[in-house]
Amino acid sequence: MRSRGGLAALVLLSCTAAIAAEVLPVLEPAAATLPTVNLTGAAQVVQTRIDRRVFDLSSDLQRVTGTAADVLNAIPSVEVDADGNVSLRGDANVMILVDGKPSAQLTGARAGDGLLQWSASDIEKIEVMSNPPAQYKTEGTAGVINIVTKKSRKPGASGSLQASVGNRQRHVLAGNAAYSVGALSLSASLGLRLDDRQRRLESQLQSIDPASGQTVLSQEYADQHMRRLLPSVKATLDYRLSATQSLGVDLSTRERSGQRFFDQHDSSQLADGTRTKASMRHSDGHEWSRSDEQTWRFRQLLSAPDETLDATVHRSGDRERERYAYQNSTTLPVAPPSQDHLYLNHDLVSTELGLDYARTLAAGEKLKLGLALERDDYGFANVGDNVDASTGQAVSNPLLTNRFDYLQQVNALYASWQQILGDWEALGGLRAEATAGKGNQFTQNLIQQRRYRGLYPSLHLERSLDETASLSLGFSRRLSRPEPEALNPFVDHQDTHNLRAGNTGLLPQDTQALELGYRITAEHQNYGATVYARANRNSVTDVVQVLSPDVVLNTKTNLPYSLSSGMEFSSDGRLSSLWSYKLGGNLFHTQIDATALGASGLKSSTGLNLKLSLDFHPSSQNTAQVSFSRADKRLTPQGYVDAINLVNLGLRHKLDDDLSFLMTVSDLLNGQRFERHISTPGLTQTYLRSQPGRVIYVGLSWMLGASKKAKATAFDYDQ
Repeated sequence: MRSRGGLAALVLLSCTAAIAAEVLPVLEPAAATLPTVNLTGAAQVVQTRIDRRVFDLSSDLQRVTGTAADVLNAIPSVEVDADGNVSLRGDANVMILVDGKPSAQLTGARAGDGLLQWSASDIEKIEVMSNPPAQYKTEGTAGVINIVTKKSRKPGASGSLQASVGNRQRHVLAGNAAYSVGALSLSASLGLRLDDRQRRLESQLQSIDPASGQTVLSQEYADQHMRRLLPSVKATLDYRLSATQSLGVDLSTRERSGQRFFDQHDSSQLADGTRTKASMRHSDGHEWSRSDEQTWRFRQLLSAPDETLDATVHRSGDRERERYAYQNSTTLPVAPPSQDHLYLNHDLVSTELGLDYARTLAAGEKLKLGLALERDDYGFANVGDNVDASTGQAVSNPLLTNRFDYLQQVNALYASWQQILGDWEALGGLRAEATAGKGNQFTQNLIQQRRYRGLYPSLHLERSLDETASLSLGFSRRLSRPEPEALNPFVDHQDTHNLRAGNTGLLPQDTQALELGYRITAEHQNYGATVYARANRNSVTDVVQVLSPDVVLNTKTNLPYSLSSGMEFSSDGRLSSLWSYKLGGNLFHTQIDATALGASGLKSSTGLNLKLSLDFHPSSQNTAQVSFSRADKRLTPQGYVDAINLVNLGLRHKLDDDLSFLMTVSDLLNGQRFERHISTPGLTQTYLRSQPGRVIYVGLSWMLGASKKAKATAFDYDQ
């Protein structure tokens, strides 16, 4: 089975080599650096570098009132589901960085929730790297998305204020200020977001009772309501100690607190309509979490021109405390009401030490060398109890009480070399990583240890065919380690009908990726297309197992092999003096080997993801924006996940040069939903999770201080 996928990748590689042979001239070193190809549309600026694409979000009206998840979902080939989970070209193994560093808030199973909490007003640009260079750790087999936050180094003082109010008593407040004089640059930002969300869960399950052999139909319906207050603070200091030394400090903290309520109804019946179970569960809960980031930076300029040594220390922490009280009533079979409690706690601390050397040589070649040491400490401690009806005392529930700790250390070395070779620019790199992990499931007295190491090459080639067109080629090998929660074998009974457990035998996913791209820039239009293929070994996937007629176990396993390929395309520019547009899409084909899960053979699917945005500019003071995104049906080992369609609206009116009025509508057609279908021998399930209700905001944005026409600081691609 595996040979077919390998043959497909080999064919694509051979075709790519043939194309390169046709256009690759005799390679001769050249000292001049190829110019950056800038794809500039009226509505959004895309800068294309040899190893990434950089999206300027200044024209996206959702940035003012929306979340990080909203603006990410507008990026071509990036999809964000109802829970904030990000995928790139259909692959969810994406590493998300903030200013080039990992964030504990955006790590693991809670990454999606972190993006839904984070106000987009603090974001300036998004960098997308489908084949990241060697300086980035190998996590994220789908690629790396780097969120670049706002930083102002304009001389003097500057700042901005934004205030918006929304339906369901939502509001967003944001302010930032910057001051730069001589060797000192300071900046700070404050944010306050009050969010209100509703979530509905529906499950239709048909299974065969292992004991009686009868077919049982089970239904679950839950209506959740969450109201959260989200304050945030960030500060940055840069100071030039001397002509050769500089120091920088970045500090940030984000907090979330609020209430979560839900009502859940469950029922079961036989195929002939005879009801067998009926119950209701009500929950009152309180959530609290805080994420802190600290980065210390030191740069030393060495003797040669453009020779630098950078030392960084980065510490990221995330703490979460959730408290829930439940009231249960069962009408079939008749049972007295009951009460129970659940306390969820997790602590994550990640510390990184980095040392990076860079030098530009006389002929224009660029050398980078680096050392990275990382330590991740995870702690999960959940406690559940039942209230004794006769005494009123809480009695520990062993099905909910467990403690799991995981310690992971990753040591890495990397080297990269960039050079002009005739008409080509080449960037090659090699990264070596060694990983050691130790998990301790205290409740079950189980200890697991994991060690693996490897070499991970990357290569990028780019050629300017003429003043408007460029050709690119990329290859990389990357590794995604299983999330610690996915390694916890404890069976969690939080949802009594949908149990969850990790898998201690999970292996890291190994991916080899190859892509060939072509871009052209015309006077008013820009076009690009990239053909890609990814061969995955041991990809981690979700599986569902039947435990009883109305209870299933959700866990994870490795797929022996999967192959994804397709063509990514984009276009942007002006349609007329009044209209501009952005169009992006991903035509994909996925093939997986699910024979180990009971499938009869290889499974495959083909789909098309689309992004379209139209901007209307009737005058220099007014802009109207409508955007549409579609994530097509996606294949899973046991079935598929249905398509998602979203429509957003925006309106901006400039009251004067510094003051603007804005209105945005997110998810106009209530399309934000996750619908999973499973069909296996003995199990058929339709599971739907949706977020009904449009999100509407109106507000003001006020620019203060230094002129906005001042030249912007250049991109710092090596953050």
